[in-house]
Amino acid sequence: MKDFNLAQETCQLAIRDVGGLEVLINLLETDEVKCKIGSLKILKEISHNPQIRRNIVDLGGLPVMVNILDSPHKSLKCLAAETIANVAKFRRARRVVRRHGGITKLVALLDCGKHSGEPAQSSLYETRDVEVARCGALALWSCSKSYANKEAIRKAGGIPLLARLLKTSHENMLIPVVGTLQECASEENYRAAIKAERIIENLVKNLNSENEQLQEHCAMAIYQCAEDEETRDLVRLHGGLKPLASLLNNTDNKERLAAVTGAIWKCSISKENVTKFREYKAIETLVGLLTDQPEEVLVNVVGALGECCQEHENRVIIRRCGGIQPLVNLLVGINQALLVNVTKAVGACAVEPESMMIIDRLDGVRLLWSLLKNPHPDVKASAAWALCPCIQNAKDAGEMVRSFVGGLELVVNLLKSDNKEVLASVCAVITNIAKDQENLAVITDHGVVPLLSKLANTNNDKLRRHLAETISRCCMWGRNRVAFGEHKAVAPLVRYLKSNDTNVHRATAQALYQLSEDADNCVTMHENGAVKLLLDMVGSPDEELQEAAAGCISNIRRLALAIEKARYS
Repeated sequence: MKDFNLAQETCQLAIRDVGGLEVLINLLETDEVKCKIGSLKILKEISHNPQIRRNIVDLGGLPVMVNILDSPHKSLKCLAAETIANVAKFRRARRVVRRHGGITKLVALLDCGKHSGEPAQSSLYETRDVEVARCGALALWSCSKSYANKEAIRKAGGIPLLARLLKTSHENMLIPVVGTLQECASEENYRAAIKAERIIENLVKNLNSENEQLQEHCAMAIYQCAEDEETRDLVRLHGGLKPLASLLNNTDNKERLAAVTGAIWKCSISKENVTKFREYKAIETLVGLLTDQPEEVLVNVVGALGECCQEHENRVIIRRCGGIQPLVNLLVGINQALLVNVTKAVGACAVEPESMMIIDRLDGVRLLWSLLKNPHPDVKASAAWALCPCIQNAKDAGEMVRSFVGGLELVVNLLKSDNKEVLASVCAVITNIAKDQENLAVITDHGVVPLLSKLANTNNDKLRRHLAETISRCCMWGRNRVAFGEHKAVAPLVRYLKSNDTNVHRATAQALYQLSEDADNCVTMHENGAVKLLLDMVGSPDEELQEAAAGCISNIRRLALAIEKARYS
């Protein structure tokens, strides 16, 4: 049978159709080692076919292979593990491996004694040990696609063994080892263990390998782990940023490019890393990747630029390299992750008046505004946050906002959302819109006061801060101050003063100061114990908070004196 081309689908299906799979699986249950080896050699080849994998599982082949992993014969263990690696490419198969104790047995294969480092000088016997470990890693890589298996690998002590195998210089061993780690790094438990086992150092080292697949998996593992600040620092300290930046120049292999740009994006969350990337001219290269790339690359490129844009020098680089136009062009896509990142990047660029002029000229603000209709709350919120600097830095912001037909009504209606991030971001937009008296009058007509008042009973500090700022700003029109009192927004605001966040205190004191211009609101504040809380804040080191707290107490006191005087007279 081995004389046939077993890689050919016709041969693979012919074996199945004549009942060959049942025979081959039966042979695995004999006591004859040669029979088992012969059978596994064929099964290993034909199990590359997705249909055959399912047939092997249906015929109960996996539990038999899992039992063979206990065999004293190394070549038998290797073949069984490699066949399991091929078969366990779908969920049901992975579950069967776990339920029959396969994960623990595969992890045991990784322990190839002290020879995991360099088997060059060791005998053939020890080289076989390394081969067993490689096949075990291959099987674990396939199995590690499921959460339950990731946990099983960890509990079986797989992480220290994978960490030890990472020190080898054999690429065929490193690829499945890093592949398994990269799959597992999606879990918080693993990321902590990866840090503890000093795995990052070896991932960085292997970024310099010549093997593209290995570079891809290392970059992907760094991408998964770099959510954590300490890990981002480790990547920098071990010199991982330079190879990542230089790999950006090889754009032919898209899978690797996606992994590398992903790692750069997550590493860019730390400012020190952004400084290094600027030094390595990575920002210019990233701008060049904004066009003609698949979406999985674009999401990461734009994510990285969004992080880099938090600094003035980088915003200038992006503008000079012509990065604003391709960014604005991406605002019309439909990929949710891409839209969240693009809106963040465009918003960050809009902080610079020069960039804002370009964004406005390219109709970027209108595109951002239209994203407020997007069904995904993350996109809505990100677009709203991006609109804030646009309104702040536009030439004639009031007129620009009015030019969007139905735009103000759309924003006010978003206050009916039940997503906290959307609400906070929309409050921030309204604060900026309301700086223009005409627009404030329009949103008042659209019923902004009752909607804001309804949100006042929240415990979310981010929402509290932006809601208080909006209320403060909206008090500047007509009888809005009185209306906030009538809609019961004052008492909940007093409770915000008990928050632990100074930003919330500042915004709330300013809102209460504005509201305290109305006598009924002063009475409500006094009844809810605002005076004592505000007195503490008069001594705050924050000047704006001091002034607002003092102004509010002064208004309450003035009203009290007027009442005393009236009563006395």
